[in-house]
Amino acid sequence: MAITAADVSKLRKMTGAGMMDCKKALAEADGDFDKAVDLIRKKGQAVANKRADREATEGVVLAKVTADNKKGAIVVLNCETDFVAKNESFIALADSILDLAIASDAKTLEEVKELQLNGIAVKDVITEQIGVIGEKLDLPYFDVVNADTVVAYIHPGNKLATLVGLNQAGIDTQIGKDVAMQVAAMNPVSVDRDSVPQEIVEKELEIAKEQTRQEGKPENMVDKIAQGRLAKFFKESTLLDQVFVKDGKISIREYLQQTNKDLTVTEFKRYSLSN
Repeated sequence: MAITAADVSKLRKMTGAGMMDCKKALAEADGDFDKAVDLIRKKGQAVANKRADREATEGVVLAKVTADNKKGAIVVLNCETDFVAKNESFIALADSILDLAIASDAKTLEEVKELQLNGIAVKDVITEQIGVIGEKLDLPYFDVVNADTVVAYIHPGNKLATLVGLNQAGIDTQIGKDVAMQVAAMNPVSVDRDSVPQEIVEKELEIAKEQTRQEGKPENMVDKIAQGRLAKFFKESTLLDQVFVKDGKISIREYLQQTNKDLTVTEFKRYSLSN
């Protein structure tokens, strides 16, 4: 049967595939749109198989919150090259996946991959786009934060994003943004010293002890000096104890307490393509 330009355009809108790929798929499927979509998807899987050993280390990291500021989510969509990462349609795909995940109240990455985006599972949409773009794509990360106030921050360039949850509602947006930017800039390991994973504490303490011994300090002083170094680690690496980057005279805890003595961070998420 004859394949019209309108048919090709319709399939292109459905799949995002190129004009010639759409025309070829429709011709092979005798004008059957469902079969044509399957053919394009199979092409994507074939390309995916060929590029399975490639490194998809570029991409975008996006974050946003709901209208009531009670929930936020981060999603990461990887590709092979920075050229694709900067492409508007690639960024739009990541954004649509994030919107869908938030609207569907998804809680895990696996849930997100099974969600239906325009009638197709997200994981299959990504496979289709591999065929369209010709690069390996991957959806490696998704996470959420729920709190009385959630603030999102995306660093310019879409390579780094953070979410911060605060324990009070109605907080000035700038305060939340300041803390979210602190997380982006200083990469804390946890909210406070009590929430640092025990394995990290033990590792840092062991490193501190070894450094002290290598400096030739007496063995009976090793534990005390190591504890001092551990305290320094907590100050530098836990969010509430870190020096506020916008005011080196106070900590993040003190900054929040200037607004309300009980205001604090409940949790945060951070993802960077570089570290």
